[in-house]
Amino acid sequence: MLNYWPLIKKLTLREIKARYKQSFLGFFWIILNPFFQMIIMSFVFSKILRFGNFGVPYPLFIYAGLLPWTFMVASLQSSMGVFVSDASLIKKIYFPREVLVIATLLAKTFDFFLASIIFLLLMIFYQVPFTGFMIIFFLIFLIQFIFTYGLSLLLSALNLFYRDIQYLVNLIITLWFYLTPVVYAVEFFPARYRIIFQLNPMSVLINAYRQVLLGGNWPNWQSLAIAALVSILIFIFCHRIFKKLERLFADIV
Repeated sequence: MLNYWPLIKKLTLREIKARYKQSFLGFFWIILNPFFQMIIMSFVFSKILRFGNFGVPYPLFIYAGLLPWTFMVASLQSSMGVFVSDASLIKKIYFPREVLVIATLLAKTFDFFLASIIFLLLMIFYQVPFTGFMIIFFLIFLIQFIFTYGLSLLLSALNLFYRDIQYLVNLIITLWFYLTPVVYAVEFFPARYRIIFQLNPMSVLINAYRQVLLGGNWPNWQSLAIAALVSILIFIFCHRIFKKLERLFADIV
């Protein structure tokens, strides 16, 4: 894959520039979208529904969950249509088709880190201390990237054959959101129901983000190790299916 790095770089930059080329605010939309989602959710869940005490300002709590969740959702949704939109490129030249998927994910990674600027500013505003544990953030993101990359490979291939996949995935994402502690804490649930979150890789990863960024502590290494193992297994499984279906791409597009 490293041999195709120049192509990956070019496709990634194309993806980033194309989305905001004719937009007045341009790259500011990357920041504004999650920022305003955070404001709305913070108002609804802290002022109207009055969720309990989170130990940190609620805008920070929710933003720490919203950023990784948005990265995963945006990556999956964009990846599903990548072979349809780049059909002409697939027919013209040969290259590993996963290059298109990873370029999409790298573009979303750019969005993720750019939107993280607001999170850092919120930490300064609320006077939440920066600690050495925050460096583990990059390890957690790597695990999430592998997990998201695997799912993106599978869904992008399946959606090329069955266009209903994109609608099914959007439905699953909606249900998945409510089973993931983006706007609430796992501790709010009775202990007998918490196995749901232990089986949900995104739940484990979001909790880990919050522990190292806001809790000033180590993540739960056992849970994180399981999430890493599950992510790697999902990637291997999805990649194998992707490579089997890849041979038929040129005939389908």
